[in-house]
Amino acid sequence: MHTRVAIVGAGAVGASCAYALALNGSCNEIILYDIVPDIAIGKAMDIAQSTHYSPKAVNIRAVTEPSEIKDCDIVVITAGVPRKKDMSRADLLKINAGIVKEVALNIKKYSPNAIIISVSNPLDVMNYVVHRVTGWDRSRVIGMSGALDGARMAYEIYKKIGFGATQITAMVIGEHGKYMIPYPKMSHVDGININSLLGPDEIEEIVENTKNGGVNIVKHLKTSAYYAPGRAIAIMVEAILNNEDKVIASSVVLEGEYGYSGVSIGVPIMLGYNGVKTIFEMPLEKDIEIQFDLAVKSVKENIAILEKENFFN
Repeated sequence: MHTRVAIVGAGAVGASCAYALALNGSCNEIILYDIVPDIAIGKAMDIAQSTHYSPKAVNIRAVTEPSEIKDCDIVVITAGVPRKKDMSRADLLKINAGIVKEVALNIKKYSPNAIIISVSNPLDVMNYVVHRVTGWDRSRVIGMSGALDGARMAYEIYKKIGFGATQITAMVIGEHGKYMIPYPKMSHVDGININSLLGPDEIEEIVENTKNGGVNIVKHLKTSAYYAPGRAIAIMVEAILNNEDKVIASSVVLEGEYGYSGVSIGVPIMLGYNGVKTIFEMPLEKDIEIQFDLAVKSVKENIAILEKENFFN
């Protein structure tokens, strides 16, 4: 079966995702699109040359028009602008929402059967935007959140325990941002809960470092992370294309789960053909339940800003 994946936004994150997919030979064709055509063209050439050493042939090409993003199985949206000093949260929200809305409408027109993975920030709100403007079933609109945040938590756990790197399962739910919720009770090393391996202070340090994972990278790089996000997106793409039934926390639109509706938020789901197969409702401890409610309110506040501007009309 021929599989085609498009990545809208050929910046560092989009290119890292394309590179990860190309190295693994995860799909037959990867399309890069960027508002600056030369960036997409140059990176497509570079990545294509790297595939000489891939396990199987992958056709990587750049396109210069949205109409060329057609008949894709999956489209990844990384397009957007970073927040600048003189920019309020509402300003950034409206700018990126406008960009994502245009991209989503083009995907709906030219790749009507695609599954969309949202990566643009603020991620949960942008995933909700994609869902609203396409009108697609929520199973086909998924935000990359826990795949990255869980990897960051697993990294912090490994730094503390020093073993079982590939056996760590870390659960992070809630908002992909300030109200992220690393969940120690649901985090294990080959079935052994981390609470049995580490003390309360060490657990708290893991939680805080996970929440600040992106910020800590910016301090050193002076820019956002891209390798880990790129690989996290690729993992999600592969889970869908290979029908892996992979359980991974992602941002999805809730319809009554956990007592909420009309919001996209990070929860554990099963990924396979056609996108989200199952949304798991796990029991939440009281403190996690309170944090989850704060995360939902944060996302809904941003959605309300867009509603007030008649963005969805």
